[in-house]
Amino acid sequence: MTTGNRLVAVDWGTSSLRGALLDADGRVLDEQSHPRGILGVAPGGFAAVFDELFGPWMRAEDGTRCLVSGMAGSRQGWVEAPYCPCPAGLDDVRAHIIDIDSGQASRVSIVPGLSHEHDGVPDVMRGEEVQIFGAMTLTGLRDALFVLPGTHNKWARVEGGRVTGFRTSMTGEFYALLAQRSILARTIDAEAPLDEAAFRDGVARAANGAGLLHNAFGARTLALFERRSAGALASYLSGVLIGEELRAQPLQVQGPLVLVGAPQLAARYALALQSLGVASRTLGAEATWAGLHALASR
Repeated sequence: MTTGNRLVAVDWGTSSLRGALLDADGRVLDEQSHPRGILGVAPGGFAAVFDELFGPWMRAEDGTRCLVSGMAGSRQGWVEAPYCPCPAGLDDVRAHIIDIDSGQASRVSIVPGLSHEHDGVPDVMRGEEVQIFGAMTLTGLRDALFVLPGTHNKWARVEGGRVTGFRTSMTGEFYALLAQRSILARTIDAEAPLDEAAFRDGVARAANGAGLLHNAFGARTLALFERRSAGALASYLSGVLIGEELRAQPLQVQGPLVLVGAPQLAARYALALQSLGVASRTLGAEATWAGLHALASR
């Protein structure tokens, strides 16, 4: 691939997908988003969904190519793209990109994702590696800690322009389970806006050494004794979980800490880090498009 033509950049996740049409210099010409993640695509139906949504972009100009990142490259996705092991830079990931027969003259390729071992237990990411490379491109950083909030949050160390390792925390999924499926669902309002004071209290509570299982129960008893409202308790619980995640991370970092993700969630991490005396900067969707453009460049 080269940047001599337009690029269709697609981030195809579990529950949704989004795409951008980029010019040869990586500028966004158009964007779209759909609630049509891989779990909503019938077996063998990926090429048809792709053509329905992105076919007009692919056919509008000769030589247009596409790079797809995210769960479309998983075993449950369009075509499985085996993970690229860390340490890995742009060239390493490029070497693992898989071209697929998409009905678009084989002009669609899948980005592989990264893997890393922790004491004999593997860790993986799909899609976040593209955000990291995009953040590196946008910031010019080659040595930094990149934090990617989401359902399964990633903490990735980059040294010399290569991802040397990363760690995943299931914080977002645990929050959803507690807020929707546990006894806490009866006492918190998960749709309430962020209450910064309650959130900071939750972050501070996580540092008491009592552990997540005990501190999370506090969201029940604070409601029982009418010491916090349902909306404030949602922020408090979020703070407890994010605070617990931060407590397990190496926050005494050499170099910058960069948050990459949805603005509202990244703002919570920035607030939690700030309460611990750690400065950060934030990037959003632009990191994905910059990363796919960088991978498409040779």
